[in-house]
Amino acid sequence: MNFKEFTEKIVELLQQETSDACTVKVSEILKNNNIRMTGVIIRDKDNGIIPVIYLENFYTQYQAGVPMEVLTEEIMEYYQEHRCNLDMNFYKYFSCVKDKIFCKVVNYEQNTKQLQNMPHFRWHDLAITFYYDMHDTFNMQSSIPVLNNHLDMWKQSADDLYHIAQYNMVENIPEILKPVQEVLNESAEIEVKNKFVPLYLLTNAQKRFGASVMLYTKKLKGLADKLGSDLLILPSSIHEGATRFVI
Repeated sequence: MNFKEFTEKIVELLQQETSDACTVKVSEILKNNNIRMTGVIIRDKDNGIIPVIYLENFYTQYQAGVPMEVLTEEIMEYYQEHRCNLDMNFYKYFSCVKDKIFCKVVNYEQNTKQLQNMPHFRWHDLAITFYYDMHDTFNMQSSIPVLNNHLDMWKQSADDLYHIAQYNMVENIPEILKPVQEVLNESAEIEVKNKFVPLYLLTNAQKRFGASVMLYTKKLKGLADKLGSDLLILPSSIHEGATRFVI
C-alpha cells in the first residue's frame, strides 16, 4: 500500500471511529524551509482549536508491520488528548493577544511561499516572522503563526507588531549564552573533558525559536569584545513541534 492509499484508508477508518457530526479530511501542510507534510484533521461543531496530526510517521510504522487498526487507535487517542474547546473569539481582539506576540527567524529563500501570507521583515539571509504563544493556555509548546489577515483583523501594521514583539521578548524570554561544552555536560550529565574550539550556544529561556535572540541581545557584542574577535553565527534550527493547530 503506497502513501496515498494508506492516507485514504486512514481517513476511512477514522470516519468510522467518529460521530456523524465529525468530518475527517487530509490537508497538505507547508512547513518551515518549504517542507510539505500530510496532516489529517478531525473537526466537529464544538471544536474551537484542533490538532493537525501528521501521517508520515504513522506510515513508517505501517511499513514496519503495525496494523492499520492500531494506528487508527493511536491517532484517535492523540486527537482526544490535544483537541480543545477553547473559545477563540479572544483572538479577534489585539488587546487580548498583544502580550503573547513574539518573533522568530527563518531562512528567507527557503520560505518565500509561506512569507507571502505573513507579515515579515528581511534580515540578512533570514526573515523575521511573528507568532502568538499558546504555551500558558495549553501548558504545551504550541503557537499560532501570525498571518496577514490577522493584521487586518487587528488593524495593526507590521511595524507595530515588530515593536510589540521586541518588547515582549526582552521582558519575558531573556537570552542565554553558554559554552557548548557546558551545555553538553548538563545534557549528558557527565563531564566532557575534550577541548573544543570555542563554541557558544545562544538561545532563550524557553529554548524555543532561540535564533530570534539575535534580534535583541547584547551578549554577542560582549562575547566578541571578550574574545577580541569577530564571530561566525550559525543559526542551527528553530523549534518545530509534532503538531500544528488550526482555528
